[in-house]
Amino acid sequence: MNPAPTVDAALRDARSRGVERLDAQLLLAHVLGQSRAWLLAHGDDALTANHVAAFGALAARRAAGEPFAYLVGEREFHGLSLAVSNAVLVPRPDTETLVDWALAVLQGELKDVVQPAVLDLGTGSGAIALALKSGCPRARMWAGERSPGALAVARANAARLALDVHFAHGDWWDALATEPDVPAFDLVVSNPPYIAADDPHLAALTHEPLSALVAGDGGLADICRIAGGAPGRLRSGGWLLFEHGWEQAQAVGAILLQAGFGDVQTRRDIEGRPRCTGGRLQHSTSSL
Repeated sequence: MNPAPTVDAALRDARSRGVERLDAQLLLAHVLGQSRAWLLAHGDDALTANHVAAFGALAARRAAGEPFAYLVGEREFHGLSLAVSNAVLVPRPDTETLVDWALAVLQGELKDVVQPAVLDLGTGSGAIALALKSGCPRARMWAGERSPGALAVARANAARLALDVHFAHGDWWDALATEPDVPAFDLVVSNPPYIAADDPHLAALTHEPLSALVAGDGGLADICRIAGGAPGRLRSGGWLLFEHGWEQAQAVGAILLQAGFGDVQTRRDIEGRPRCTGGRLQHSTSSL
């Protein structure tokens, strides 16, 4: 009978299959319910057959390119631990740029608004909406999402984190069509699909929901739709902020100007790339 594999042997096997060292350590720590530091101190410990099988299955999925967050079922975002599944995009550090900008608006230009009305369109896992509610508790937070599966993940995250967000099901502004008591919003944020259908980077994203990644018109169709509908839902002077591809800042700025926004600005992500563009609505058509 072969001896039971040790912690170090299991990690070596995962590395031989193409799993990065840190990913292998974190996956095994997840399976064992231990910390990475524990692994480093117990390399000679034997693993049970169940642990070997569970770790082997996760390592194989990771080697095939499945996002680490899907394997462990969670992702940290802006200080919050969020449950994730393959129904939602994995929240990314770049998106924290959008959250930071929105919080700066809430704590700056909107600081005198007692209960600013804020909307996150295309909320996915709820990452942006929940980070904004956590960072600005006085905000009345709304979130729209067209995918029932994603909406279920977002609602579960909100319940677990005890953060009060009003969720609505529907495609962009249509999510609000049948909702009662919808306010005129002071701030709308969105990380919509913005990748063109022929973008070569899609090959590395096959495990994530395509509908949350790809948009027509070279990746700009959903941004155009959201910007076009914003004057009917934002108050005059209200803000609309987008995350977008790093080569799209000029195009998104032009879309905002055409939709009636001024003070159009762009923010850079943690790698210094233009990642978010937004502006203030000059004249609202909202009757809310």
